[in-house]
Amino acid sequence: MMPCRVMGMPGLIRRRRPRGGADRTPGSSFCEVPIAMPDKATLTIGDKSYELPVVVGTEGEVGVDISNLRNQSGAITLDDGYANTGSCCSAITFIDGDQGILRYRGYPIEQLAIRSTFVETAYLLIFGELPSRTQHAEFRALLSQHEYLHEDMRHHFEGFPPNAHPMAILSAMINAMGCYQPALLNPDDPEHFTDAAARIMSKVRTIAAASYKKSIGEPWMYPRPELQYVPNFLHMMFSKPNRPYEPDPDVVSALRMILILHADHEQNCSTSTVRMVGSAQANLYASVAAGVCALWGPLHGGANQAVINMLSSILASGETASAFIAKVKDKTSKIRLMGFGHRVYRNYDPRAKILKEACDKVLAKLGIHDPMLDLAKQLEETALRDEYFIQRKLYPNVDFYSGIIMRAMGIPVPMFPVMFAIGRMPGWIAHWREVALSPNPRIYRPRQIYVGPTKRDYVPADQRPL
Repeated sequence: MMPCRVMGMPGLIRRRRPRGGADRTPGSSFCEVPIAMPDKATLTIGDKSYELPVVVGTEGEVGVDISNLRNQSGAITLDDGYANTGSCCSAITFIDGDQGILRYRGYPIEQLAIRSTFVETAYLLIFGELPSRTQHAEFRALLSQHEYLHEDMRHHFEGFPPNAHPMAILSAMINAMGCYQPALLNPDDPEHFTDAAARIMSKVRTIAAASYKKSIGEPWMYPRPELQYVPNFLHMMFSKPNRPYEPDPDVVSALRMILILHADHEQNCSTSTVRMVGSAQANLYASVAAGVCALWGPLHGGANQAVINMLSSILASGETASAFIAKVKDKTSKIRLMGFGHRVYRNYDPRAKILKEACDKVLAKLGIHDPMLDLAKQLEETALRDEYFIQRKLYPNVDFYSGIIMRAMGIPVPMFPVMFAIGRMPGWIAHWREVALSPNPRIYRPRQIYVGPTKRDYVPADQRPL
């Protein structure tokens, strides 16, 4: 079986689509799409058989292409929740859940988290390659240039109540932001797309910090162009007009890691939402705003918040870590240990390994003695020694440690999913662009198996039961 190769791999079958010039500058790369090789799978329905192409990814993942199944047979596949359905071919992120592998554009997450910056990682995800020194400097300059919000957008903030959730504000403000740059929405134009991507990445942290300041009744803090991406965000969050905030370098490093580790994670709920909306040729701002709404869901972006809520509940009850773990193991209790296990990873979440070290370092450096953080460490140590969790490969995931670190930094719990959204923004932009530049654009349109009533006739109101 021959592999189907995608962007950036040697020996490629390439379908070239020019992007405004021959030079390989940001936004000008060509699009390469997988082409199914001759291998076939056979599906038998009743007394008829159908041959379906087999597609193999560059990492050996095997998929059966059912694109023409309905036309050929009248049947569709049913996969509730899309757990076994590949919605696209993508060249952005690779995950092997069994082996605990996560790579962005081929680069192991372990290397990027330690050696890269968030801005450099964002560039890699969006444009496909690590930037040259010139490209890096130019992209950083764009981020600094676009970090301010249009002053008219202050009126939008004034329309929200003081207790508005920051995710609601973030989604609405990103959509509104698109109204100020209607000309910067063309993915085929390298300059326009790069500018739009930089605007969103830069302004999203300004919006997030402003929404937090509004919620606590403090004045906005304008960004400082001399600061890098992460320290600038912390400045806007925690500085006051009469008291500037100077973050600890280890805090900055930990938050940089959190953003990098959340920058993309393949076809999760919010990323699939961005691709779905983008497939309708909705603009970049509208598409990532939809991603924010999907991420807001407690089963997605609220996972680290659930960890803090669990710890609060345990502390309020006066239970010990051992007693709570015993309840978790009791199948009749229906109590879950939040922040452990992962739907994709059947091994240790590679992101959690990285954040655990950062968590230990930050807590030690800040010298914080918080009963909730102490309890979290006790739960971690108890569960990691327990055969029940070891046998089931229920290890702490990235949400367990990210919630603890952000609490230690002073980031309030309602802001947790916002931090997730800031980190995930480069991945959303990259996926929107991948959809927009597809040589065979198609609006996403899943099918269904209807299980409702069969045909029935309308009954006038006076003939229905009282």
